[in-house]
Amino acid sequence: MPLTVELDRSSPVPLYYQLAQAIEAAIRDGELAPGDRFENELALAKRLTLSRPTTRRAIQELVDKGLLVRKRGVGTQVVQNPVHRRVELTSLFDDLARAGQEPTTRLLKYHVGPPDEEVARELNLTDGRDVATIHRLRCANGEPLALMTNHLPADIAPQAEELEKYGLYQSLRARGVHIRLARQRIGARSATRAEAQLLDEKHNAPLLTMARTAFDDSGAAVEFGHHCYRASRYYFETTLVDR
Repeated sequence: MPLTVELDRSSPVPLYYQLAQAIEAAIRDGELAPGDRFENELALAKRLTLSRPTTRRAIQELVDKGLLVRKRGVGTQVVQNPVHRRVELTSLFDDLARAGQEPTTRLLKYHVGPPDEEVARELNLTDGRDVATIHRLRCANGEPLALMTNHLPADIAPQAEELEKYGLYQSLRARGVHIRLARQRIGARSATRAEAQLLDEKHNAPLLTMARTAFDDSGAAVEFGHHCYRASRYYFETTLVDR
């Protein structure tokens, strides 16, 4: 069925933007599902009595956001909904599972040894304890989403085989380690060639980054991680309150 779109031609909001917002809402609400073929640009313009450049600009807005993709010989299709994550003390695995996104994990590297200076400082290690360094690729519904590197004291770190079945925080909880507090920094940068290949992105594509140091009930640092996420598939959300 053609997408129902209501445009306010008396509004100062540009028509291309109104159209883009209506299509985006339909994608996020599930009215347009991943894999659905989107209406032909010319047909959509004719049906809504819009100029073709206006319609093309609206569609391009959504292509740039990663919500639509143009494929030669196929047309325009809806892609996987971006993952919406609130800035809270939760794990990505738990957030994806709650959202029905079917998280899967590919373990890229698992190494136990002495920490470097930055890791030792973040985990407040001064006694020469070894650290487990874990590199993973996290997917949602089979699509690459994030590259994650985590460092933990080796004596509390989950075994390598656990990490392809369960989330890191879930495995820590099973060991009696509960994350109570975290210090977190969110940023952005361009993807390296290796990251782009793993994340199915172009070289220098924008990535969201997050560095987190987590503390347990006693206030001890138990995990230091730095992750990067596909900006086209992922975003953080915060709520601001005036006090």
